[in-house]
Amino acid sequence: MSEKKDIRALTKEQLRDFFVEMGEPAFRGNQVYEWLWQKSAHSFDAMTNISKVTRSKLQEHFVINHIKVDLMQRSADGTIKNAVRLHDDLVVESVLIPVKDRTTACVSSQVGCSLDCQFCATARLKRMRNLNPDEIYDQVVAIHNESLLYFNRPLTNIVFMGMGEPLMNYKNVLQAIEKITSPEGLGMSPKRITVSTSGVPKMIRKLADDKVRFKLAVSLHSAIDEVRTSIMPFNATFTLSELRDSLIYWYKHTKSRITYEYVVWEGINDKEKDIKALIDFCKFAPAKVNLIEYNPIDDDRFRQASNKAIDEYVKALEGKGITVTVRRSRGKDIDAACGQLANKNN
Repeated sequence: MSEKKDIRALTKEQLRDFFVEMGEPAFRGNQVYEWLWQKSAHSFDAMTNISKVTRSKLQEHFVINHIKVDLMQRSADGTIKNAVRLHDDLVVESVLIPVKDRTTACVSSQVGCSLDCQFCATARLKRMRNLNPDEIYDQVVAIHNESLLYFNRPLTNIVFMGMGEPLMNYKNVLQAIEKITSPEGLGMSPKRITVSTSGVPKMIRKLADDKVRFKLAVSLHSAIDEVRTSIMPFNATFTLSELRDSLIYWYKHTKSRITYEYVVWEGINDKEKDIKALIDFCKFAPAKVNLIEYNPIDDDRFRQASNKAIDEYVKALEGKGITVTVRRSRGKDIDAACGQLANKNN
């Protein structure tokens, strides 16, 4: 089995070449590609418009390393968390978040995480490896099917806010999004996809150069270097000034509004100076700030700020014309909320 190549690592052209070498018409490659990426086939036997002989040839040369949902948990608020087992027995988690008019898939991009945010459970896991494009795609397909089954509607949105730092797995994340958005794949609109990064300036610039059409969110949490470094130590390397410069570059090239994800903690970033610094950081381009409820991970340093502190943020941001929303967490009872994904049940 290990000698066989995962067929989804091949391009459509490579599939066409394979069939020509086997003495079959090139269009067979188109048919197989459609089964893999439009119809999400998990086996060669499912490819019913291809002869049994040809399917046997595929079986001889290739495997389809699709994911398996090992454990599905449902929250009291309707949120669903999947423990997803990969072909090498590693596990990641993904989440379906239902609200009145849409369902959102929160997907993972790495096993563990490359970064070291102190308030995030995933950051405590060693980064084992990057996910392949098909493993990211499979998470989306699984959640789409659950959305149809449990909520009677298709998946509407995707956020890369699960395990891992997406921009540290740049190539595979972009290839997965291409498969998800392509008419030859799932055909979802890139405008319904948000990639959330903790802030890797070089890769944010590359996103702009590559003219991506999805949305960008930045996990910011402080616009003061010392404070941000104390809770997100990699900020010592990727400083706020570098991050801001890369975001200016992003906006100049894409004209796309930037969303900032921001948790307010008691005694860490709940003072007037923190609010002023955030407003100053947001000035250069249209921005939206999502104030996110904190989800505890057994670390006494981090405590949800008071409602008064949140209200002060909202009042000040709105006073400067910056769009702000207060996001309540979903799926906390099954450790499916933002920052809680840590494979506790595996």
